[in-house]
Amino acid sequence: MTVVVTAVFQPKPGKQKELAEAMRRGIEAVHTEKGCELYAIHDAEDGTVTMIEKWTTVEDLDVHGDSDQVKILRADIADLIEGPATVTRMTPIPAGTESQGAL
Repeated sequence: MTVVVTAVFQPKPGKQKELAEAMRRGIEAVHTEKGCELYAIHDAEDGTVTMIEKWTTVEDLDVHGDSDQVKILRADIADLIEGPATVTRMTPIPAGTESQGAL
């Protein structure tokens, strides 16, 4: 079963755009990981940067957490964030149409 994740990053004051830019190299690296179906960042109205992820399996996500690709991302953004990201794992509950009712 797929797993959807949100990771909310709190940039240091005035660093939101710089944070998003610094994440690019890590994102490109993560896109090569087994089971990565979606790994995309978004500006949020509250000034945070939110990563929305979708993984084929929990096992793929668990491997991702300690991967070299994530180490690249963490190193590139370490000086731009206030602290660790707030990460939430979710299991889809499909509803409605197949294409619109689940990530």
